[in-house]
Amino acid sequence: MSILNRIKKPNDIKDLSIEELQVLAQEIREQIINTCADTGGHVAPSLGVVELTLALYRVFDAERDKIIWDVGHQTYAQKLITGRYERFKTLRTFKGISGFPKRKESKYDVFNTGHSSTSLSAATGFAIARDFNGDDYQIISVIGDGSLGAGMAFEALNHLGHLKKNMLVVLNDNERSIGESVGALSQYLTRIITTRTYNRFRDDIWKFLDRTHPYFRDRSRNLAKRVEEGLKGLYAPAVIFEELGFRYIGPLNGHKLGELIDTFSRVKEMHGPKIVHVVTKKGKGYELAEKNPETFHGIGPYCVESGETKSGSNSYTSVFGDALVKLAQKNDRIIAITAGMCLGTGLVRFREEIPSRFFDVGITEQHAVTMAAALALEKFIPVCAIYSTFLQRAYDQIIHDVSLQDAPVIFAVDRAGLVGADGPTHHGPFDLSYFRCLPNMVISTPKDGNELIDLLYTAVKYRQGPFVIRYPRGSCQVDETKQPMQIQVGSWDIVVKGSKIALLAVGSMVDESNKALKLLGKQKAKPTLVNVRFIKPMDVKLLDSILASHNYIITVEDNSIIGGFGDAILAYCAKKEKKIKVVCIGLPDEYIEHGSREELFEVAGISAKHISQEIIKLL
Repeated sequence: MSILNRIKKPNDIKDLSIEELQVLAQEIREQIINTCADTGGHVAPSLGVVELTLALYRVFDAERDKIIWDVGHQTYAQKLITGRYERFKTLRTFKGISGFPKRKESKYDVFNTGHSSTSLSAATGFAIARDFNGDDYQIISVIGDGSLGAGMAFEALNHLGHLKKNMLVVLNDNERSIGESVGALSQYLTRIITTRTYNRFRDDIWKFLDRTHPYFRDRSRNLAKRVEEGLKGLYAPAVIFEELGFRYIGPLNGHKLGELIDTFSRVKEMHGPKIVHVVTKKGKGYELAEKNPETFHGIGPYCVESGETKSGSNSYTSVFGDALVKLAQKNDRIIAITAGMCLGTGLVRFREEIPSRFFDVGITEQHAVTMAAALALEKFIPVCAIYSTFLQRAYDQIIHDVSLQDAPVIFAVDRAGLVGADGPTHHGPFDLSYFRCLPNMVISTPKDGNELIDLLYTAVKYRQGPFVIRYPRGSCQVDETKQPMQIQVGSWDIVVKGSKIALLAVGSMVDESNKALKLLGKQKAKPTLVNVRFIKPMDVKLLDSILASHNYIITVEDNSIIGGFGDAILAYCAKKEKKIKVVCIGLPDEYIEHGSREELFEVAGISAKHISQEIIKLL
């Protein structure tokens, strides 16, 4: 029996020797690599923190202490040692275990994560609650160097340093190289500054200085602080953390179990806010992932030997990326902006071919949007390519800096609707609702790749205000030789001309609605199918014609039923005092779990089968 198979709860690893832990680390890596080959997932991040995970759960008490994983995409090793080994093969599948921490899934998942940079604020709340309750458990936040760059993380660091709460921040730095020469020096320094003798001496010095005359005390403390920071600064970027009120330890080699366990054991005895800087390698133990960490950051099912993914047809993302490059090659005012998701948003080719006009600002959506607003006001054409779920983080900037100023920013909103295996933290079910209520906003959604090309071209030509193009994750039909055409803003398109019932379908739901019509078979009445490519402004001329010639309207969208396109039609009919039955098909008022898009369409009631059933009810 393997060691991993014997681990039923995290405290089971406390009795393992270092050699056994190293074997366990290898077994965990094999499990992650082989499982994700079938299910897809965040391979490189999880492989990079195997030793770090084992060291944390070896030193700290998972039954009492709270370990919070920022983003949570690196928690596969944690799942394997917290009682989910048997179910790990169901990772990211329908009704299987989530790819992210979920409190409903395990008591060891102490805080739901999925978006970055939230763990430090959560840790602050836990620390305040712990102290109010008179408890003494440890609180550990594990955050990556990418997540630490976000404003929210620094807001929390600033507050934590001010509060002086007892907690540990583990900075998982997977962008740096592990230098053995520097590593040896920093390791020696780390052993010194984490010993009880050193810390007792340090505390005694501060207490002694507190009792001296303020003139002498302040100058002496400043001198001592500069000496300590100067010593640390020889080997590590400690100063900024020390200035924020944290004790800094590191950097450590994140793949040396003995070093990690020894340091965490010492740090556990220290009081106040602390940061341990750990350097890891993304994809560690899987050569293909080590060489291509961006590709294996989040990947679909793949071949273990070659790393090749299952090939598919063109995706909306790739069509967008190629179309933007072609437009930018002819227009030097076009600028591409993404927030730490270059590959995910299809901008790799743009980055390679037009690097001077490409900006990856890191996980800083707020900054990206306001920067884009200023560029737009200076007559440039900024295209912000951001996932729907992450764009929520910049909502104030969309209102205050873009919409309020009529700044002609183009928002390429990827992963709209249901994304599939990444689940509720990554679905994009709210963008139509949160954009629709904003003045001066054009909102469009293509039915296929060809229309995406045309809408992007239209957005570039449209300089009167902000322009949204929202599209889902998934494949789409496209003519790769197609030349872009400008579409009249606010115009709809009749796909199938029928009678009695009008299906008003949004974006990619046109295809789902077409499938529904085919499921009807030979019915007496054939519904009209309309491609609603603009949510705002609406094609009121065509809508009035439909209201005058049809008995029923069915709206179909992959957005929340609350505040979406269906609500816009209901409001319009009420305003015009039209007595027509309107049936709204959209995402229900609940969070949809993870699974394939096909499975989730069934669960949410927006599949072709459900659409056809609604049609039959009205016939």
